[in-house]
Amino acid sequence: MLIQAAREYREALVDTDRGRALQVVRAAVGQGVSPETVLFEIVIPSLDWMLKLADTTGGASLAQYLMASQIGAEVTEEMVARFSAPPEIVGCVVLGTAAGDFHGLGKRIVRGCLQAMMIEVVDLGLNVSAERFVEEALRHGAQVIGIAAMMVHTARGDEGCRKVRSILREQQLETQIKIIVGGAPYRYDPELYQIVEADVWAENGIIAGQIITDLIKGVKKA
Repeated sequence: MLIQAAREYREALVDTDRGRALQVVRAAVGQGVSPETVLFEIVIPSLDWMLKLADTTGGASLAQYLMASQIGAEVTEEMVARFSAPPEIVGCVVLGTAAGDFHGLGKRIVRGCLQAMMIEVVDLGLNVSAERFVEEALRHGAQVIGIAAMMVHTARGDEGCRKVRSILREQQLETQIKIIVGGAPYRYDPELYQIVEADVWAENGIIAGQIITDLIKGVKKA
């Protein structure tokens, strides 16, 4: 039953068929598959599968991957509400695009992936100032600030990640809040994250979730 449900769910993702995807997971639960199993053995692995499909074979487009992440976030919300015990949230990240950057597609994909991986996301939207990143991280008790940039000048800009780092340093918050960056400029130059003084960078939403989970664990142990 589980293998069949996973296959049908993936087929729905490829077809960007939200209704079918929801129907598949609801039917699985109705036939005795636990909501926890649906989330951790169907939804999250399917996001990773979609990413590999796009990256290695060209069998999925960015639009399909975006829809898959949105469907995954919606299914996650529904399944979590049915958990036998309240799920453990890994931690919290505030997410937004760098000051001057109004390209939000990549951020939306990452948000969906993180939510499906039980990470609380505070989405600050587009063109977020360095000051607001830090203010909102403190307000929500976030362990990580995620800064997306789709243009080199916003990635490197003095009002972006560098300024967030400066504020964290001035307020002695560098052990409490970590910075992750992502977007096209970092794929073109994998060393760029060091230049803008981020802690790490991530190529995609699934990898971002894995890295952020590790960052959160590290902050909590500090």
